[in-house]
Amino acid sequence: MALIDLWKASPAQLTDKHVQQLISFAGSGHLGDNNAASAEFREFLRNVPIEHVRRYSEECLVGKFDGSGFALQDVVNEVGTRLGFAVSPGRYRGTQGHIGFDGLWQSPEGRRIVIEVKTTDAYRIDLNTVAGYRRALIKEKGWLEEDVSILIVVGRQDTGDLEAQIRGSKHAWDIRLISVDSLLRLLDIKVELEDPQSELRVREILWPHEYTRVDGIIDLVFSTAEEVKQDSESDVEEPEVSPGKDSETEPKFVPVKFHEGVAKAVASHLGTPLVRQSRAFYANPAKDVGVLCSVSKRHSGSVTYWYGFHPYQRDKLKPLEHGYVAFGCGSADLVVLIPFATFEPLLNDLNQTHLEGRYYWHVHIAEEGEQLVLRRKAGLPSINVTDYVIRRQA
Repeated sequence: MALIDLWKASPAQLTDKHVQQLISFAGSGHLGDNNAASAEFREFLRNVPIEHVRRYSEECLVGKFDGSGFALQDVVNEVGTRLGFAVSPGRYRGTQGHIGFDGLWQSPEGRRIVIEVKTTDAYRIDLNTVAGYRRALIKEKGWLEEDVSILIVVGRQDTGDLEAQIRGSKHAWDIRLISVDSLLRLLDIKVELEDPQSELRVREILWPHEYTRVDGIIDLVFSTAEEVKQDSESDVEEPEVSPGKDSETEPKFVPVKFHEGVAKAVASHLGTPLVRQSRAFYANPAKDVGVLCSVSKRHSGSVTYWYGFHPYQRDKLKPLEHGYVAFGCGSADLVVLIPFATFEPLLNDLNQTHLEGRYYWHVHIAEEGEQLVLRRKAGLPSINVTDYVIRRQA
């Protein structure tokens, strides 16, 4: 049975396995260029939660084993995929006639990054060799030099010698350097965000920059903090204004966190694995199924649930072949799952809040007897959404 089939059949049995044990279940049990073990391990990485990816990187670095460097290379490339790059894995071992990069990451903005992964900086890297991979790709693909850079990913944070080596070389303006841990921290930031512009700024930090002027770094820090604040405010709301009118007033907000439970319930219902892409957005590894998981506590009185839905969330769902909005009602045990093609036309009938150049729609779901209904603007009847309810299986 393939490694990914083992994961789908019984993830609990593999959750605590060391990365070396996992590789032993894949193909021949040894990673190699163009072999089944490599293909199975890479597919497995595409399906596991982010915290697993982090643990596998640590296991590759702390307790070295035969093939640990190859496994780390695959883990780093998976992080690149989750950062929003289109990733082409490189070769584990260089061979005559092949460009020997460890990975090639292409951003949605059209930039390419040649990846070099090192478990340690104890040995000097031949920067001319790495730069040669970049030049060969530029020549082979016909790319512009200014659109291709190099990122060296090392397994430790104490990289002073390597930094000095890069600064003193003629390739300094083409190379960035980052530790595996910091790369994973950057991924942590990315998955806490929703706005595609913030995702772009996260990717930008991996690109070579001249930082005599630090405005760019300040912009990244400020915009990231501001978006996290805005998202936490508008995810779950207790309005202070009449729900029958569009609001220009800031409501009270109470953050609730059970997105992961909602995603698991939806994944079980749809029969496909869902991997977290951002704070509330989940997708299957093929990226043709995407689900926005929004959550609300159960408000007493009339028993209602409140959510905010943003334009950038609409834009993220719109291109998908199978897009859904999932509303967790009080807990992950009660979820309203609506196909986006059904939900989008309803947006015009929902109230909005406008604040400082941004806006979002109010999604108001209420219990009425045995039914769950979506409440719309004053004067419009509620819509029965009971048929879209899924309940988490025990």
